[in-house]
Amino acid sequence: MVLGKVIGTLVASRKEPTLEGLKLLVVRACDVDGNETGGIAVAVDAVGAGIGEVVLYAAGSSARQTQVTQNRPVDATIMAIVDEIAVGGESRYVKDR
Repeated sequence: MVLGKVIGTLVASRKEPTLEGLKLLVVRACDVDGNETGGIAVAVDAVGAGIGEVVLYAAGSSARQTQVTQNRPVDATIMAIVDEIAVGGESRYVKDR
């Protein structure tokens, strides 16, 4: 799994029929402080994430192992919305409530 920040949405009016009804979000990898650091991925949202949220996402074959994405042609899936990240007992990221 990878930490990422949701930076946008993707709308595709024509797509593989098994992708109908799935929300697609644009995610950029981030560090434990929530700062954007890495590459961009388009991920299926399996948990109701929104723009600006820090999330955990999986890529590759692991992305197809959720109830939402099983047997669908996806390469990245958002599997969790992060509430807090602590490293060495120190809180590094806390979601705005």
